[in-house]
Amino acid sequence: MWDEKFEAVVRRHLPFLGADEELDATTALRDLGLDSLGTVELLSDLERAYEVRFVDEALTLETFATPERLWRTLDGLNAPAA
Repeated sequence: MWDEKFEAVVRRHLPFLGADEELDATTALRDLGLDSLGTVELLSDLERAYEVRFVDEALTLETFATPERLWRTLDGLNAPAA
C-alpha cells in the first residue's frame, strides 16, 4: 500500500486518530479531524517530503477524501512520465 513516510506525514494532521490506532485506507480523513487548514498543511508537507508538486487537477476534495485516494494521487505524481 503506502510507505512509512506517507503514514507519518498524514498522521500528524489527523487529531482524532490515536497513536495506537490503525490508519485504515478507506476511512474518511475528515472523520479523523482533517479540516481545510489541515488539508493545506498536509499538502505542503507531502510536497516537501516527496519533492513533488500536486498538479491543479489533483487539488480536489476527492484527492483528500481517504488515505488510499491521497496515496494513489501522490504515487501517480511520482510515476515516471510515459
